[in-house]
Amino acid sequence: MSSGVEADIALDAAVVLTLGMNRVLGRAAGVAGRGAEALAALAAGKAEERAAALAEVEAYERALRRVLERNARIAALAETAERLGADVALPRPLRPADQDIADLDTWCAAADTALDEAESRLSRHLAAEIGEQIFPSAASSLRTELGPAVGRPTQEEARPAQAEAVRQRLERVVARLLPDVSAEDRRAVAEAAALLPGASGEEEAEGVLTEVRLRVQAANGRTRRRREEERRRAAEREAAEQAEAERRYVLDSITAAFQDLGYEVQAGFETLTADGGEVVLTRGSWPDHGVRMRVDDAAQIRAAMVRTRPAESEDDRRLDVEREREWCEAFEAARARLADAGVRSEVTWRLEPGVKELPVTDRARRTAARAAAPRERRRELG
Repeated sequence: MSSGVEADIALDAAVVLTLGMNRVLGRAAGVAGRGAEALAALAAGKAEERAAALAEVEAYERALRRVLERNARIAALAETAERLGADVALPRPLRPADQDIADLDTWCAAADTALDEAESRLSRHLAAEIGEQIFPSAASSLRTELGPAVGRPTQEEARPAQAEAVRQRLERVVARLLPDVSAEDRRAVAEAAALLPGASGEEEAEGVLTEVRLRVQAANGRTRRRREEERRRAAEREAAEQAEAERRYVLDSITAAFQDLGYEVQAGFETLTADGGEVVLTRGSWPDHGVRMRVDDAAQIRAAMVRTRPAESEDDRRLDVEREREWCEAFEAARARLADAGVRSEVTWRLEPGVKELPVTDRARRTAARAAAPRERRRELG
């Protein structure tokens, strides 16, 4: 062992899953028994039981995430319906309780069908709204080139029917518009569609409808890209939250392991700095020594013994080696405790006790410098 050490950290799969599961359980506030039972089995099980419990928790977590995704879609469509002023039936969000995976999957399948229909209804509502804005008096404004003919309606008689036909074609095109397109995209589609009442015949009307189709396609493309970007950001937030939970778990496990061995994490210099992932460990019987330990991204431990004041004699240096050996033994004992908590470590670098003089902490140097300054001033005055 050594007084300076680096070790790679790997969290047990069960720990990683449990940390993620706990966040899912927190968001699915109604979940009670099943999640807790699965996690308890995971913690207590033997090897074969542990593997089965791990598979069960993984499957249950995936099912819960599917429910949360549908709940989020329900909320998004409800917001869109309110913005459009549309009355659309939406399924009620599910608050998971004690349902099994099959029940959760059945609800998700039914919710998907209902949500697809609700989105389609919202698109049709939007299309009808645009149609109403453009064709309130279409019968008098749409110009056609249909002349009177024997057995055919007159031009004046044909205009209302022609206007209605064009309006229906427009609504079929606009009904493809996703309901959550931006207000700017809705305006762009409506502006193109507004040219229809002035179309001078079938060919010009078809040209306007083609432009409307192109704008609908462009708007839908931007909307899908925005949705994908939102999903990407959500995945990044999830990954960041998971990484922070893992880092916090490692720090807490290290702190608990060394506290069990008689070390202290004290205030001030000896502090746990969450942002930096650094711990300084001391003991009551170590007035002049401490161990500075840093955890980098829950993936590596770096630890080294330090002095809290400079060594002044050979006795101090002999004591340093003794303290280093004590620390070496404690580190190995702590590694065993960490392994029990699902934090595995593999030593990749070490420095044996007594090989190198212990560094002095910055705080100790600053204290010594402040103490020396008055002595220098007194010598200058004398």
